[in-house]
Amino acid sequence: MFGQRQGIIVYIHSMKHVKSLRKLGNIHYVSRRLKYVILYLNMEEVEGVTARLKKLNYVKKVDISHKPFVKTDFDSGKEEDYHEELAYSIM
Repeated sequence: MFGQRQGIIVYIHSMKHVKSLRKLGNIHYVSRRLKYVILYLNMEEVEGVTARLKKLNYVKKVDISHKPFVKTDFDSGKEEDYHEELAYSIM
């Protein structure tokens, strides 16, 4: 259904512009106190949308999420060594 998705954090001056950000991507979260919006969109569209966002006068700052590029596989085989050491210590 969805391809690779990436998040963009958009810091804005006023909350009245949140509705206009719906056109650019899916709004996941809106912080009224800190005045930022988290948008999700396809990875192919990220560069174009960030360029458009930076040109808008009500946008303070645009940050791109690095989550798709972070390694999330933490299995290194050390767990097997731990279990072997535990078995020897019990005997």
